[in-house]
Amino acid sequence: MIELRGISKVYKQGGREVPALQDVSLRVEPGEVFGVLGQSGAGKSTLIRCVNLLERPTEGRVRVNGQELLGLSPEALRKARQGIGMIFQHFNLFSSQTVAQNVAYPLEVAGLPREQIRTRVAELLALVGLSDKAEVYPARLSGGQKQRVGIARALAPRPRILLSDEATSSLDPETTRSVLALLKDLNRQLGLTVLLITHQMEVVKALCDSAAVLEQGRLVEQGKVLDLLSRPGTRLHELCYPPFSTGEGPVLRGGYRVALTLSGEHSTRPILSTLARRFDVDAHLLEGSLERVGEARVGRLLFELTGAPEAVRQALVFLREQGLTTEEAARAA
Repeated sequence: MIELRGISKVYKQGGREVPALQDVSLRVEPGEVFGVLGQSGAGKSTLIRCVNLLERPTEGRVRVNGQELLGLSPEALRKARQGIGMIFQHFNLFSSQTVAQNVAYPLEVAGLPREQIRTRVAELLALVGLSDKAEVYPARLSGGQKQRVGIARALAPRPRILLSDEATSSLDPETTRSVLALLKDLNRQLGLTVLLITHQMEVVKALCDSAAVLEQGRLVEQGKVLDLLSRPGTRLHELCYPPFSTGEGPVLRGGYRVALTLSGEHSTRPILSTLARRFDVDAHLLEGSLERVGEARVGRLLFELTGAPEAVRQALVFLREQGLTTEEAARAA
């Protein structure tokens, strides 16, 4: 479990104070994959480095695996960090060492016996699909393979928490998907708690159970990914779903144009045909999309209802009674 309370970080530059984080609080539950989304300069890297105290916050509290980290002695902090693995955007591998040697490094630093290290390295390389690359040097690996080495090295001390600092931002889309699938598998197999930062919306949708949006050092919102994406008006919804391109066109006479977000079981129901049959209205589909978010699906529809005014009103009431959020886009005069 990770709990940050009232985290602020101020850097001093040339006699000026530059705030990087301002009163940020978030909680990551055990076994959860939690994403922090934000653009460059939002404070994401500073935030994740506050979790293992690579950056010490100016104010606030950091609680990880049941321990308050800020009050620990240097020795106790080193021991606590063994339970927190970290992977980086630019891999941070030793170019003069083989894949196996890179993975073994944190175990050697910890003073484990040579045979135990050899066994653990073999387990980790098998876990990330690189058993055949043990004696290869990083220069001969693809970007995705380098990141898998970084993941194996981060997992070497058997951490309960894995931090990911923009781990896929330098990878191509296909490689990104394979690394995300690996992280999800590791989360399930090992019960890892994963906190990742990213500016890639697809990473949050594919991997995260919960998410937070960070802007200019402040936490704008946080919650379950599916809940935030399903509710128009949330910042995550706005970032993921820009306005429909046809939303400003002319509305049919007597029509009512509406945008609808569907998730869970609603995403598989014949909403438009149900409206037509039950309320004797016509539902003209103008634009739509359907995508997978984790294990669920989220759909977006822009359609126009036409018919008798009372019938249209009842159709809209029906949608809201089903727990669906409707956004009025335009109404005919």
